[in-house]
Amino acid sequence: MGRVSQAQARDNRRRVVETASRIFREQGTHVSVADLMKASGLTHGGFYKQFASKEALVDEATAHAFAELARHHKDGLDQYAGQRDDAQRALIDAYLSIEHRDSAADGCPAAALAGDMARDGADGEARRVYTQGVGDFADWLATEDQDGITRLCTMLGALVLSRATTGSPLSEKILTTAREALTATS
Repeated sequence: MGRVSQAQARDNRRRVVETASRIFREQGTHVSVADLMKASGLTHGGFYKQFASKEALVDEATAHAFAELARHHKDGLDQYAGQRDDAQRALIDAYLSIEHRDSAADGCPAAALAGDMARDGADGEARRVYTQGVGDFADWLATEDQDGITRLCTMLGALVLSRATTGSPLSEKILTTAREALTATS
């Protein structure tokens, strides 16, 4: 079997990072390299041609997830012609929705990766990227009247609790209550 071209190698790496980003948000960073590569449609042996370690992939996948989040915020602001309050309200509505609750793989990396980052304990690149991403998200949510950290904690906590209680009436009530609290004064 022949060697892959540099372009194909870049595409393979991108595919692994994107797949890992989704799987880590959905299942956590404990997923095996073999399972990640299988989900990417590549062989396990090809992993070490692309990444020095699984930790390196976690670093890159975390950065990818937060870059997606930043693009989402920028796109929302563009969609609302720079009207930050309207963009924030739309984001809160989408964030605290049943669709977002049920789509962890495509959802917020701050909520999905919090447990892994807390358990990791290392001050590695993924933790640095996560911390920066959470800070940026909080800054984006800040208004003249409301602190961004408080808003983010309310949103993130509501999403995590709603996911943990999915299937019960409490799950939707958590989302609704948090959404109403955050949009009542914005």
